Amino acid sequence: MEGVLVTGSASAELAGECARCLEPITDEIEVRFQELFVYDDQDYSSEEDDEVSMLEGDLINLEPLLRDAVVLALPFQPLCTDDCPGLCPECGVRLAEAPGHVHEEPVDPRWAGLAELQQDPEAPE
Repeated sequence: MEGVLVTGSASAELAGECARCLEPITDEIEVRFQELFVYDDQDYSSEEDDEVSMLEGDLINLEPLLRDAVVLALPFQPLCTDDCPGLCPECGVRLAEAPGHVHEEPVDPRWAGLAELQQDPEAPE
């Protein structure tokens, strides 16, 4: 008799990008929710609960309830696949498309000057 208990489920289509390789991903999510909306003639002090959902006349505003349920169900870092290797940190190539991707050993800038001194003995000067 305190209010109206709302129980339901909602589904939504998700669109975003993989957190590792930045490929576009789409998915569908379904969430369940339950909330008590109290009548506005009930006396609720702000000390009891700041998040009490109130009826607005004879209407129920489900937007905040649905938004909170969907946002809390979203993955923190969405991935295109569970084993997504991501991007190469040096050149940005997608490692799932080039699994054998390697780079030459980087030259230490402190020794780069010595490379000029090293010459092929058969090369003409």
